[in-house]
Formats: sequence, structure tokens, C-alpha cells
Amino acid sequence: MGVEIKVVKFLNPQSFNVIIGQAHFIKTVEDIYEALITASVCIKFGLAFCEASQKALVRSSGNDAELEKLAVENALQIGAGHSFVTILKDAFPINVLNAIKNVPEVCRIFCATSNPLEIVIAESAQGRAILGVVDGVKPKGVETATDRQQRQEFLRHINYKF
Repeated sequence: MGVEIKVVKFLNPQSFNVIIGQAHFIKTVEDIYEALITASVCIKFGLAFCEASQKALVRSSGNDAELEKLAVENALQIGAGHSFVTILKDAFPINVLNAIKNVPEVCRIFCATSNPLEIVIAESAQGRAILGVVDGVKPKGVETATDRQQRQEFLRHINYKF
């Protein structure tokens, strides 16, 4: 008996915003769907959930066929029981993250990002688990006064600060 550590590259050719987490029950798909659709009126999303027992299917839903297909492809690649993948368009994770965290079945959130993403997987004879994620790249330096000013201006430009 052993465990093999693998890295799965997350497929996201259009750099959509993504939320990956872990939940514990088959109704996760319906409950996350409801949380997303009520959090933002203009959101488009796809959602996939890896069932961990019984039929062990990837369950999916969404209101955008392309995003749902991409969520399913990634869920199959990850293949970890009770993990879920949510891919967003016309909304940022900050708009929906608390709503998802408040879904009773949700146990944890691994990431909320649009960065290049790798999923670190442990695989045993029984199945797979998400150990963590590699979100983006490592730091290249420390923010300067100019960088700080640009950050603050950007947040105001996109209406997240006044």
C-alpha cells in the first residue's frame, strides 16, 4: 500500500475565475447552484462535483454549457472524491465565495483564482485526494510605492474601492 503524489494541470484556456473545494453530499450540486444564482443576477457558471460513493459519478450543473463542460473536464482530471469545481464568468470569486462557504455541505475551499493552476493530488488504491493547489507563480519581488499606487488605482477603476 502506498500513495503516489501527482500534479494535475487545471484546464482554463480563457483564464476564467475558478473556485475549487470539497463538500460531502450528493445535493452539493443543487445547493451550490442556488448559492451562485442568488449571489449575482448576471453570473454565468459551470459546476462539477465528484461523487465519492455509490455510482461515483461526476455530477454537474450550471447556466452556461461551455463552462459546465469545462468544469466536468477538470473534475474528471482531478478525480478526487467529494471535490467540486466551479468556473465563473461575469462575476469574481469575491462576489460568491461567502455564499459558497455557507452551503452546509461545503467543507473547505482550496482556491479561488483566475491564475494558472495546478492541483496536487495524492492517489492511493482507494482513490484520490486534493492535497493542495499551486495558484499562479511565486513572488518576483516586493511592492514599491508605485506598485501600491497602481494597485489602489486599479481597485478603484474596477469599482471595488471608492
